[in-house]
Amino acid sequence: MIKNIIYFLICSISLLITSTMNAQERSRDLGIKIGILSTGVYNAITDVANVKVGQYTIQKGDSVRTGVTAILPHEGNVFQQKVPAAIYIGNGFGKLIGYSQVKELGNIETPIILTNTLSVPTAADALIDYTIDQAENKEVRSVNPIVGETNDGRLNDIRGRHVQKEHILEAIASAKTGMVQEGNVGAGTGTRCFGFKGGIGTSSRKLPADLGAYTVGVLVQTNFGGILQINGVPIGKELEQFYLKDQLENSPDGSCMIVVATDAPLDSRNLERLAKRAMLGLAKTGGIASNGSGDYIIAFSTAKDLRIPHSTSSVFRSGKVLRNEQMSPLFLATIEATEEAIINSLFAAEDMKSNGAFIEALPTKKVLEIMHKYRK
Repeated sequence: MIKNIIYFLICSISLLITSTMNAQERSRDLGIKIGILSTGVYNAITDVANVKVGQYTIQKGDSVRTGVTAILPHEGNVFQQKVPAAIYIGNGFGKLIGYSQVKELGNIETPIILTNTLSVPTAADALIDYTIDQAENKEVRSVNPIVGETNDGRLNDIRGRHVQKEHILEAIASAKTGMVQEGNVGAGTGTRCFGFKGGIGTSSRKLPADLGAYTVGVLVQTNFGGILQINGVPIGKELEQFYLKDQLENSPDGSCMIVVATDAPLDSRNLERLAKRAMLGLAKTGGIASNGSGDYIIAFSTAKDLRIPHSTSSVFRSGKVLRNEQMSPLFLATIEATEEAIINSLFAAEDMKSNGAFIEALPTKKVLEIMHKYRK
């Protein structure tokens, strides 16, 4: 009996060690702590209550590497209970559907979908299906789908348009709270960042109680370039992998989609101010928002008092919003979470060979040696 118990304990410990070794270590797990604010429990956009993320990854043969990432602002009917939102364009070389209505009305009414460039119309069509098929929306005759993209054409047969409507609907249906998978997954399956393999990354920050205890969560789809820095350390320069070293191999063009969620009660005006700060987080990683980069930030608030009902008998909006003077801590939280989300996308990504190309993952061992050299 005792031998059986000991054997069971040994097997359990071995399984735990194996699972831990196989788990992808994030930058913070390896001692790289960006910023001064605390993270949420999951260090993910899902630390903002009720926000869900779902992903669908497509890897077929030796040329298809793409997918879908869906972000749901809350678990209810988003069309019937819209949320305050804003979109900021860091550099507009991209194809983001839904911008003008968000700019005009200050809200979003569908989940947010990220995918590849040539699959944007398919994703928009799927979001329309998803919306009008809900029982509460049987009289709906207009939908403003929100779809962003980056171009994964180097690793993916993008002209084949392999993302189908059912893939978008599956990403939405599978959305959940909790841990978010990063790296070569969903809309980040075939992306490239700073000359290395990019992908999906996420992070969060939680303000202390005396600053409102609000949470800011960020999710990124990284596919851009520049001169990589981590916590101020010139990693790209040290690795001799950076823009202008070899213009053909180190082009900064690409794109970065950034989604910022917060439970702070913000209106669309201050959400746009929040979105602008995400570009500072991108800049801190060495991104330069190049001519050929589509850098878009979608920011929304989940504050229940600020939800916008589609139909109501009231002619007035209700709900308190934060004053401008309370925004600075949230600005800092957004900058830190964006910076770390981008770095997490690099640490989680793995080597990928597809479509006649090979993109190496960030050499994390060398990176840690460089960080140690700079005492960071």
